[in-house]
Amino acid sequence: MIYLNGNTELLDIDDALSKVSSQRREQVLKIAHESGRRLSLAVYLLLMEGLQKEYGITEPPVFEYLEGGKPVIKGHPDIHFNFSHSGNVALCAIDSRPVGADVETPRKITPSLIAYTMNDEEQALIALAPESLTAFLALWTKKEAVLKLTGEGIRRDLKTVLANNAEYRIETKTTKDFVYSVARYNY
Repeated sequence: MIYLNGNTELLDIDDALSKVSSQRREQVLKIAHESGRRLSLAVYLLLMEGLQKEYGITEPPVFEYLEGGKPVIKGHPDIHFNFSHSGNVALCAIDSRPVGADVETPRKITPSLIAYTMNDEEQALIALAPESLTAFLALWTKKEAVLKLTGEGIRRDLKTVLANNAEYRIETKTTKDFVYSVARYNY
């Protein structure tokens, strides 16, 4: 399931801090900027909402960290989740299988970024799209969702990330305020 908060600027930080685990509270309080605190709390609250709705879990989750830093819910290795946020939008994807997610809000994209991250075919799709920024963000979120799913992160050649896309099922949604993609394996 996908949980989304498109208005994180409305989140009451003090109220949210009272609802999260002590582990998360400590992590959030280390974040210097208020907007970052809000986003960190927002994705965690979305996870709490999803865990309650889908699994009946009412206690705030505590994380353990795998090699590479990926968080997993202590005591629930069968529940997979992934966080993303951009601008004032927070997203949490929850699944019984591995999942990767990315959300992006519109921003200025330079031609050099497109050339660096997109292969020739993808660049042509962006150039021909009626909304080139939306087309770029859709491809970018797909790539980042796949990299988060596989655990690779942004460490490999970005132009080839979607080359084996038959291996993945990617759901993408575009709105005027954000674009998100969620990737899962096809098994």
